[in-house]
Amino acid sequence: MSERFAFTIDATDGAARTGSIAMRRGTIRTPAFMPVGTAATVKAMKPETVRKTGADIILGNTYHLMLRPGAERVARLGGLHQFMNWDRPILTDSGGYQVMSLSDLRKLTEKGVEFRSHIDGSKHMLTPERSMEIQRLLGSDIVMAFDECPRADRPRDEIAASMEMSMRWAKRSRDGFDGGGDHAERSALFGIQQGALDEDLRQISAEKLTEIGFDGYAIGGLAVGEGQEAMFATLDFAPRQLPQDRPRYLMGVGKPDDLVGAVERGVDMFDCVLPSRSGRNGQAFTWNGPINLRNARFAEDQEPLDSRCACDTCGTYTRAYLHHLIKSQEILGAMLMTEHNIAFYQQLMQTMRDAIAEGRFAAFAAQFRSEYLG
Repeated sequence: MSERFAFTIDATDGAARTGSIAMRRGTIRTPAFMPVGTAATVKAMKPETVRKTGADIILGNTYHLMLRPGAERVARLGGLHQFMNWDRPILTDSGGYQVMSLSDLRKLTEKGVEFRSHIDGSKHMLTPERSMEIQRLLGSDIVMAFDECPRADRPRDEIAASMEMSMRWAKRSRDGFDGGGDHAERSALFGIQQGALDEDLRQISAEKLTEIGFDGYAIGGLAVGEGQEAMFATLDFAPRQLPQDRPRYLMGVGKPDDLVGAVERGVDMFDCVLPSRSGRNGQAFTWNGPINLRNARFAEDQEPLDSRCACDTCGTYTRAYLHHLIKSQEILGAMLMTEHNIAFYQQLMQTMRDAIAEGRFAAFAAQFRSEYLG
């Protein structure tokens, strides 16, 4: 087994699969959900609490950490793991998503992307080579190739041109990563498939990425407004276009029912801000669907958020108390709600891993949808 990176598939059930990724900072059980720690923190949670929920890996954001506190500063302070007190694996995105989401603040060329900081207006150039350098300085365990993520509703010729450029950037990312010295010997590099909802474009992208060669492959360009039906239609073909013996990572997804549907179609890894963002805004995810604790009907409800949840929030506090904290805008409300949501997502992933291993995933998925979606 390679200390750097080794992916093992332990069981399959239909297209769904469960296994593990072994890395020097620990093993990642798959299917895996990665809480998002954009600015070196999962908002409203201590790292040790994140780990207690069952998370094996978290995600950090290249663009935001580049701007503040700066990758060079993080490196001088011992790297991202030491800086934020997280000793497990960290995946860092490449900054490519901001190419789309901050489109009003950037200039896109073949070389890369010139950003104007959303913080102070200062200019920064982000290229595949610079993205690899930043992720090396942060000490990332799983590095993402630099890409562009166009919206799915753009004309096909624009999506095709964007995909082709992302594939050229993928090769430059590979070269930049491989030239990164010792970091390349300790970490892994994932390529990102693009092509929006178009099966032919995604096939071309998959072939080009496979020719370059990566440790894992992400499915990019989804969860950007196309809707669940279109996303699932794309996932009906996109995962199987990628190498079967490598992890498949669906970026930026999603709701609990999104995760179940994507695992059903062969996806191994996920990240999303939804459980933490929703928690801060008073929404809790439960096995019977999401609930909004701002609602007055919870003001005297002495039940836990979810009687089937094993997290500390559900074991200690009532819906009435959480309702009070949220309505009063107390910081503790955001903390407890976020802890529950992250824990719920991790329990969902473990339940799916068990169902796949026991050959009953289809039955689990049907029951989950019946209870969660009503």
